[in-house]
Order: sequence, then C-alpha cells, then structure tokens
Amino acid sequence: MLKPFAFMDRYDPLRRRTIVLVGLMGVGKSSVGRRLANALGLPFRDADTEVEAAAGRTIPEIFAELGEPAFRDGERRVISRLLEGPPHVMATGGGAFQSPETRALIKQKAVSVWLKTDLHVLARRVGRKDNRPLLAGKDPMEVLRAQAAARYPAYAEADVTVETGDTAHQVAVGQIIRALQAHLGEPAE
Repeated sequence: MLKPFAFMDRYDPLRRRTIVLVGLMGVGKSSVGRRLANALGLPFRDADTEVEAAAGRTIPEIFAELGEPAFRDGERRVISRLLEGPPHVMATGGGAFQSPETRALIKQKAVSVWLKTDLHVLARRVGRKDNRPLLAGKDPMEVLRAQAAARYPAYAEADVTVETGDTAHQVAVGQIIRALQAHLGEPAE
C-alpha cells in the first residue's frame, strides 16, 4: 500500500519551508497559489483572507474605515503569525513585500517567489472586478504602472522570479516548481 502523497517525494525539498508568493494585484498569487499548494501537498494560506478574518471586516472596509496604514500594520502582524506555522504556500497582498520588516521576516522564514506578468495582462484581469480599493475610480493601467515603479525594486529582492505571462494556472505552477527546484539546487522533475 502506498503512503499518502508518495508520488510527491520528488517535491520533499520544496515542502520544507513556507513558499510566499509576491507580486502586483491580478498576477495570480491566490489562484496559482492554491494550485501550487495542491501540487506540493501543502496547506494554502491567503494573507488577505486572514487579515479580513482577524479584523472582522473586508479589505475595502478596512481601507475605508481605518486607512491603508492600519491595513498594512494588520497585514504585517498576520503574515508574521502565519510564518510561525508549519510550511505552507502563502499568497500575500500586492503591497505586503514593500514593508522592509515584512520582507525581512519572509526572507528569514520562507522562500519568496515574485510572480511577474506584463502590465497590460494585469490591467485586463483587474479591470473585471471592483473589489480592489487601490483601483477605486482610477484607470487600472495607470495604477499598475505606478505600483510597478514603486514595488518592483522590493519584489526584485525575492528569492525567485517567475515570469508567468498570460498562461494557464497549471503552466504557472510548473514554472514555479522548476524555478524553486533550480533555486534549491534540486533536480528538475
């Protein structure tokens, strides 16, 4: 009889540390992160969902009622708490890696992966939803350009960068796994 996840032994080195996905809004941190966690047999945690649960409010409500600084403080505390747990795949909010303190925590306790996609692809994706407080009443492309200028230097400090393009989620998962294996010096699948 096979042990559970026996087919995933080749992924054991990838399952020893938390994998934290960073990048701009719409890049797929949550949707790709869930599939990556499933492929590796790890739990998935979405920092934004955890922040909402801790605050008892949605992110738009937190921004409207308390402001972005309060949101970022709560986000940092939630990420710190999640990093204390066993290995998992974590999707962060787009601005989380901007905080030097949060970035240092992630570097110390996890492997960070910057998911990078062309801004035109991201603008098309985020323009379909109205649940992003940083886009309220603004042109998505202009916001994304400004965020890229401000955030790319911090994202560049991630352990691994994966250019996902406009690909299917499973393709992105494969790209991430190969990049992590290369980063850790493990043979590719």
